Amino acid sequence: MTIHHERSGVPNKGNRRVFAVIETFLGALGRTPLDAARAQGLHIAFVTRDMSRYAPDPPAREAFEACVDSVIEADPHDSASVVAALDRAYERSDLCGIYTTIDHYVPVVAETARTLGLPGLDPAAAHMCRNKLKTRESAEKAGVPVPLWAWVRSEEEAVAAAERVGLPCVVKPMTDAGSLDVRLCRTVQDVIAQYHVIASVPTDFFGGRRLPGALVEEYLIGYEVSVESFTFRGERTLIGVTDKGLGAHPHFVETGDVFPSLLPQTVQKDLVGTAFAALDAVGHDFGCAHVEVRMTDSGPKLIEINARMPGGQITRLIRESTGFHLQREQVRMHSGQEPDLTLRPLGSAVSRFLSAPRDGTVRAVHGLDLLARIPGVVEVDLHVAPGDRVRVPENNVDLLGSIVVCGQNGGEALRRADAAIGQIGIEVE
Repeated sequence: MTIHHERSGVPNKGNRRVFAVIETFLGALGRTPLDAARAQGLHIAFVTRDMSRYAPDPPAREAFEACVDSVIEADPHDSASVVAALDRAYERSDLCGIYTTIDHYVPVVAETARTLGLPGLDPAAAHMCRNKLKTRESAEKAGVPVPLWAWVRSEEEAVAAAERVGLPCVVKPMTDAGSLDVRLCRTVQDVIAQYHVIASVPTDFFGGRRLPGALVEEYLIGYEVSVESFTFRGERTLIGVTDKGLGAHPHFVETGDVFPSLLPQTVQKDLVGTAFAALDAVGHDFGCAHVEVRMTDSGPKLIEINARMPGGQITRLIRESTGFHLQREQVRMHSGQEPDLTLRPLGSAVSRFLSAPRDGTVRAVHGLDLLARIPGVVEVDLHVAPGDRVRVPENNVDLLGSIVVCGQNGGEALRRADAAIGQIGIEVE
């Protein structure tokens, strides 16, 4: 079924360049690619399975009213469904690109682009990046350093794998994101319990089918970064390295990021080398990549590959510190234009994420008015209000918002960010 809603004043036919976007995030992050495409004069066709998902979110409603020309209903997990829906709505000659910001739909975007003759990532690479098991297999075969790992499909296999890789170990699903159901397990009982948590849920966060079983991996002790890059016409360009902050175990919840990295250049070079070798191993040949790498006492090791723009507030950090508008250039690349990958050193930027101090109901949010007195605060994105139910975060979906703060260098940006986040109090009862 196709829902072909046209904005008033936008002709159904004529000389236009249609850019299809498959689903998006809620909140401010979900609007960024839509704004970038609108600014380039593209006709935006938003492909979704359920438009009602976006109705309760004010930023999403505003984004659709301002940016989206057509709403197309299709199954975002099935490229044949997306192709058929777009064929019913448009002439193929109108279509200039297809895109998503969400990991779960990267393979469908790649397959659809290949079918329609549009720019895009190799579908085989897209599937390997999306599947942590396939990523591990490809990287290990190519000699890229990875943690010890095992794919387990029973409680007995999970226990045996934990004994092989050693405790504590990490148990996680293979096709989700945002640290959902990722847990550090210190005992065999923890491993068994987490295996059943993952195995008992057949679908991922967006309703796609999870692979059976779970990954049991060696716990890598060290600090984590992400390496941001663009690949265009066979050439890979480094955008930069992001220092990532993670909260307390047993979960792996992000607390904030720093861009550009404060690490020594020699260390960054080693981390980038591992990330780029991993991208080569999976055949990543187009678009943005966000590769997570952890530095251990035996050197850098690959955590995962995400064949999409970085999440959280990293794109904003990049823009504030280098002037590089990642979303705009990603849209340009996916719509058949040549991206401008010019970076200008402007300073540093830091994000900090907000979380609930305890489980319960939000009574009040304090201190937002004080942020104006701290220099360098450029964004406050809060998506919690009195009356909302919240919990101490177990994954990134549980986070309640973020701030972005800039400075002349990393030290100043960090000090300002710590001062700013300290002003915000979320009262929970």
